[in-house]
Amino acid sequence: MQIEVGEIIVVNDQSKDRTGEILEGLARRIRKLKVLETGDLPRGWVGKNHAVSIGARAATGDWLLFTDADTYHFLGSARRALADAVDHDAVLVSYSPEQEMETWWERALIPYVYCRLAAKFSFSRVNDPRQTDAAANGQFILVLRDAYEAVGGHAAVASEVLEDVALARQIKRHGYGIYFTAPIGVVRTRMYRSFRAMWQGWTKNLFPLMGGQAKLVLAELLEASPLLESILLAVLLGFHLLGAKDFALSPLVGIIAGAALCRVTFYAGALYRNLYPLSYIQYCYVGAALYGAVLIESWIRHTHGAVVWKGRAYPAKTR
Repeated sequence: MQIEVGEIIVVNDQSKDRTGEILEGLARRIRKLKVLETGDLPRGWVGKNHAVSIGARAATGDWLLFTDADTYHFLGSARRALADAVDHDAVLVSYSPEQEMETWWERALIPYVYCRLAAKFSFSRVNDPRQTDAAANGQFILVLRDAYEAVGGHAAVASEVLEDVALARQIKRHGYGIYFTAPIGVVRTRMYRSFRAMWQGWTKNLFPLMGGQAKLVLAELLEASPLLESILLAVLLGFHLLGAKDFALSPLVGIIAGAALCRVTFYAGALYRNLYPLSYIQYCYVGAALYGAVLIESWIRHTHGAVVWKGRAYPAKTR
């Protein structure tokens, strides 16, 4: 399939670093590059949604490819996405990028999160037009312009922090096909360069990703974070402090060891299925603890506080 990228539109959303200067230099050398500025954020909009809507209005092509500045595209990624759109009768194609992870905290939390997401968002169900499940990854979304405009574009999800999933739901709700997958050698990214940025990023996303309801988040915490082991360890410590005899504690020690073995075994299987190195099993409990903590903070911020991202605070939506 022969394709040509007709235009490259970069929307600079009030950056305070050298982004504007760098873009000016690139625009002088790349004829197809157009640089736009966002201006003030309108009431009721999330920053990213406003920025990409500006880019979409300025675009002239039949297909729109939304991507983030920190996402690297391998040669042929757009061609692959267009081919997938044809092969799967989809107006929206989204890829979950391969993850670059250079620190222990990235290797601990990011694979754990994505393994949990893979358990919740089945690609087969998302891609099945008979199912209501819908999902996408905002780091790579190719969408047919006519369908995008028919569902209202990003204006229809203006206030949604999790705009990629919300847009996919709009597309599917209107009867269009979507195709979501995690290919190798197509697109990759390093999402977070600091622990603080990673914490803020998942605080922004995890509560809505896990259903946005207290009962769903509680169920996820019970299943995916080491609450059971923590409770059992607390009981064991209590017995020890009370001077209980060793023989009375041995069954409890066995239960804790069995629960730990089950968690590690299940995580090894999840890493294997999601193409992560099995060596990441060493981060199982660190990842589980971080996951539980960030999910709880995400829950609190989305319901009783404010979600902070890229220097902006978005008030909680009371449910």
